[in-house]
Amino acid sequence: MRTVSSVLRRALAGLGAALLVLVMTLGTVAPPASAATGPGAEAGVPRLLDDDGRVVTLHGWNVEDKVHRGADALSAITERHFRDLRSHGFHFARLLIFWDDLEPRQGRYSERYLRSIERILDWAEKYDVQVLIDAHQDVFGPAFGHRGIPEWATRTDGLPFTPHPDDWFAEYFEPAVQRAFTHIYTDADLQRAQSRMWRLLADRFGGHPAVFGYDLINEPMGELREGEELPAAARRIEAQYLTPMYNRIARHIRTVDRESRLFIEPTPIVGEGVPTGLGTVHDPHVVYSPHFYNAAMEAGADYDPDAGWIEAYEVAVTAYPRRHRVPVVVGEWGPLNNTLPHSRRFHRDALASFARYSSGWAGYVWCYGGGYCAMDEDGKLRTNKELTSTVYAVAVAGRPRSESQDPGRYRLVYYARRGGRTEIALPQATGYRRVSVAGGGAWSDTRTVPPGKPAVVTVRSPRGAGVTVTVTTVQGRG
Repeated sequence: MRTVSSVLRRALAGLGAALLVLVMTLGTVAPPASAATGPGAEAGVPRLLDDDGRVVTLHGWNVEDKVHRGADALSAITERHFRDLRSHGFHFARLLIFWDDLEPRQGRYSERYLRSIERILDWAEKYDVQVLIDAHQDVFGPAFGHRGIPEWATRTDGLPFTPHPDDWFAEYFEPAVQRAFTHIYTDADLQRAQSRMWRLLADRFGGHPAVFGYDLINEPMGELREGEELPAAARRIEAQYLTPMYNRIARHIRTVDRESRLFIEPTPIVGEGVPTGLGTVHDPHVVYSPHFYNAAMEAGADYDPDAGWIEAYEVAVTAYPRRHRVPVVVGEWGPLNNTLPHSRRFHRDALASFARYSSGWAGYVWCYGGGYCAMDEDGKLRTNKELTSTVYAVAVAGRPRSESQDPGRYRLVYYARRGGRTEIALPQATGYRRVSVAGGGAWSDTRTVPPGKPAVVTVRSPRGAGVTVTVTTVQGRG
């Protein structure tokens, strides 16, 4: 959800006070990450595990090409994207793909587009970046001037649509767009087409080493009933339409891919701290993937540390994963304007919040320039975006006890499992990185990393050992 519409802001007016009441009702949020408690433990949310039972953390960015179509589709994504992601310590990318590019005519899939996806996955594999394939839509699709669901799958029953060029999110509330969502959720032939599309993707790419999972639909919306308030509508849409859709797609994917993770999203309204109405998705590899955008900030306001938005969001967004025992990965986040007076505080507070309940995140968006781009034209992280590039544990072969960041020092404490490899990502730095490991028989394959070099440190230890890994950054000679 980019620039948030005045329609949404009006619909959510007054929610701030209600969300603060929610915080008071459900309990206070967890202590800051600097308290050095186990990542994700305070919220009671399960951690993401890999096939070896290691605790996994995903730090990365969205990668997209919304401009090019047809023969040029995805051409704006290059090998440089993944090389730069890796150099800054990121090992995760949420790749936006569009159904209208994949299946421009019903039943006719574009082999050229599939090859373009495969080329991107090959670059990701080369740089050890795990990819989430995201079936993206903005305002449903090209029938309304955007990208996503094909025109041949767009049914409006003749309802009106008025573009809002200066307030595009308002277009979600146009009658034709809302009716199109109802049809994609309820028409049997469109359900089959959507499921076939996902089965094709899973069959083609499920065995690719870079593929981590599938995000089944980006920021799904739906049709409001007359007089229905937006939070109530969102919960109804999630319960009545999104839950059965996710279960249906999951069944089709599992006929060809049994292991990849399935990321499910609530409506974007959850981004304002409204608890989701999603039900159970009956699959062992589900990941809950809300987005993290604040309507006021998207409209240009500065972050208000005293407003309680992050605290209220955290309480609301953790209710579903606690109840359904699924991990959380935040699929999109990051403000348009990252240079306002409180922007640095926002980035610190957001990252600390994610560490309390999530297994990772994907910022929006890894590109080079202005706007939402993480990098400037010269390939340097833009102001405050550098806070996202940190040392972190990609995979812990054991039970994490604490993970903390201080200026110039990172510290991980965990209880080891037998035969496992703990992997810690070190982004490139201006100084030397010194790695020390303590704990009965524990050792690492790296002790020093020179300036300007990214690395992944592997730590091994006997089963049951209490292990402490410390990474210190020093200037001058290593």
